[in-house]
Amino acid sequence: MAGSGCIALRVLYLIFLQLLGLLLLLSRSEETKDVELLTLRHEVAVLDRQHGVRPHLSWSDRTVLAALARHLPGWLRRHRLVTHHTLLSWHRRLLRRKWKQKPVRMGRPPISDELTALFLRLAHENPT
Repeated sequence: MAGSGCIALRVLYLIFLQLLGLLLLLSRSEETKDVELLTLRHEVAVLDRQHGVRPHLSWSDRTVLAALARHLPGWLRRHRLVTHHTLLSWHRRLLRRKWKQKPVRMGRPPISDELTALFLRLAHENPT
């Protein structure tokens, strides 16, 4: 008998959560709802392209999701594929990759020692 009371309490709790969610949804602006829908559709498109693997976002996906996430409320932003932590990690990775690259050499490329010796010999043989 005690188990059925606990189940009934659980069902009432779940109904209360659904009603609370409905009230929150009704209190949100149309713009927020539209942005959330666009964000969710784009996330679903990204996940559909990559079945069964961890999603790897392209630069266009990143920029779209980041731009859309900027307009979402904070409590919704935390549950998206692109959060502010994700953006910061992308930026850190980009900077790490940039500073690991070898510097671009400026000026004329060096010539071989044989060629230098040939030029010096020709200059010595033809002083004019």
